[in-house]
Parts: sequence; structure tokens; C-alpha cells
Amino acid sequence: MRRAERESFLKSFGVFFISLALLSGVLAYLEYFKLKHEIEEKIYNEMRICSYTLKCSEYQFDFVPLDSNSLYRLQESPIELFALFSIPKNDTYALKLSLGDEEYKTYLDSAKFTVLQHYFLGLIAIFIVSILFSFYALYPLKRALHLTEEFSRDILHDLGTPLSALRLNVSRLNVAHGDERKVKRISQSIDTIISLGDNLRSYLEEHEYQKDDIDLYLLIKDRILVFSKLYPNIKFSLNDEIFLLHVNRDAMVRIIDNLLSNAAKYNKPEGFVEVLIDLNKKVVQIKDSGRGILDTKRVFERFYKEQERGIGIGLHIVKKFCDELKITIEVESEISKGTLFILHFDKLMLH
Repeated sequence: MRRAERESFLKSFGVFFISLALLSGVLAYLEYFKLKHEIEEKIYNEMRICSYTLKCSEYQFDFVPLDSNSLYRLQESPIELFALFSIPKNDTYALKLSLGDEEYKTYLDSAKFTVLQHYFLGLIAIFIVSILFSFYALYPLKRALHLTEEFSRDILHDLGTPLSALRLNVSRLNVAHGDERKVKRISQSIDTIISLGDNLRSYLEEHEYQKDDIDLYLLIKDRILVFSKLYPNIKFSLNDEIFLLHVNRDAMVRIIDNLLSNAAKYNKPEGFVEVLIDLNKKVVQIKDSGRGILDTKRVFERFYKEQERGIGIGLHIVKKFCDELKITIEVESEISKGTLFILHFDKLMLH
């Protein structure tokens, strides 16, 4: 089950189950008071019969001063449940029949146990129905996602051939003509399209990540060589510190590529991109001298962008991979002064 499907399933299940569970709780509460009322009715009727026959061992007898306003109704005190009945040819005393508080609580506990039984049986039924309902509600989303992903994969596959042809022709143009500026721009545009395709492909794929032993320093150094050719006017720097990880290489490349690409793409002319590896703190910092980010809280949202360029999924994919690899990512930015991304690797297995 894909992440979006799993999230949709859990939310549908949670809303449906919690709603019905709360409704069942209210019904159970009402059922308890109904049973309590029936118990009290039963006790009063037994007391009334007992007031005529005096043949009932479970109730206690007593005579109290007559109070006509208190006759023939069940009353509760902190120590007992009682009712007063008149005595024929006696205007001074009334017959008091009472049930001890402990005995009364025994009746109520029995009612509570019955209600709880019904409630938990109802919860089991609600749980099963909620699962079935959630799967049923998930089916249209699952089908729509499948069709969208199939369409996107077909488009990516079809783009491969013309992009390869473009790359080949650009390399020939470079040999045949001397206008290197235009050729580089075309090459950069092709690489941008390929990068966007890789981002989309990574977003569509569900990974059961195979972990590799990699030196993050060598990986970043290799990617910086690539981006320094794409952005010759940006100065890239990397401190020399070995940083060994046990992690999926492809996912790590996507994270670093997107961060370096953004840092270079939205930088100022003759700007810089600094990558600092700190083995002691288990962090990697990527700092640039670019335009900065207006809303750092929304920067990882899908399709959120502050510039005309791009489609707003690069940093969303970075966050997706970081979450899956258990890397904590932070961002600090100031307009016109640059942006700093911090990757925390303390939750990963380090050598």
C-alpha cells in the first residue's frame, strides 16, 4: 500500500471508527441509565409488595415518624435506598423499607458489566465495519493514483528518446560551432528536464530501500563536480572530512542533487554554495548566497514555489526521502542573504 493510500485508509478508518465509537459510548451511557431506572422500579415494586406481606428478607424494616410528602416513592441516601409506606389506622408512624448501599451497588455493578459487555462487542463490530468501509472508500483513490502514475511513467519513458537525441546533437553542435554559451544553455536546459524527470520518477516509486556503505564526502564531491560544470559562475566548496553512512545511495543522491540544484539555481551571479560536513555533530550543512526563502514553514509542501522557475516538487521530494531515511532536515533563510539547509544524521546507523 502506497503512502498516500495508507494515509487515506488510516484517516477514513479513524474518522469512521471514532465517530461510531463515540456514538456507541453515548448509547451505552443511555442504556446504563435505562437499566438503573429498571432496577429501581423493580426494587420499589418489591418493597411495595413487601409492605403488605412483610415476607422479604433482603429489605430491612423500621418505623419512622410519618411524613405524608415522602410516602410511596423511592429515595436515596448516602447509606441506603429506601421507601416509606403508610400503616393502616396509624397517623403517627410510617413503615420504612430499605436496601443497604452495598447491595444497591451490587445491582448497579451488574448493570455496568452488562453495558460494558454490549459496548465492547459493539466496538469489535464497529472495528470490522470501519475496516471494510475504509477499503471501500479507498478503492476510487487507489484506481485514480494507479492511472495517474501509469500515465506519468509512460510520459517519462517517452521523453527518454528525444532527450538522448538532444544531448547527442548538442555535443555535435559543440564540436562543429564555437558558440559555447548557447550550447551550454541548451545543455543546462536538457539537464534540468532530466533532473525534473528523475525527481518525478523518484516521487512515483515506492522504495524498499537497499542500504549501501557510502562515504558521503565522496558522494557530495562527485555531485559538486557535476553542478560546477552546469553553473560555472557559482563557487562550490566542500570541507575534507570522511563521513561514512549505511544508507540507500540513490535516495541520498536525490537529496543532495535537489539541495545543490536549488542552491545554485536561485543564487546570485558569482555567488557561492558551501557544504560543511561535521562528523562530531553528525550533520551536513548546505549554505548558499542566494535570494532566500520567504516562508520556510511551507518550503517542503508539494507544488509550493516562490519563483517562476521549477514546479515545486524538488524540496518536497527531499523531505519525503529524508523522512523515509530518518534524516532530520532544517532550513534557515534570510531574504537576499541566502539559505542554510541542515541535515541531521544522528538517527542513521553510522560506522
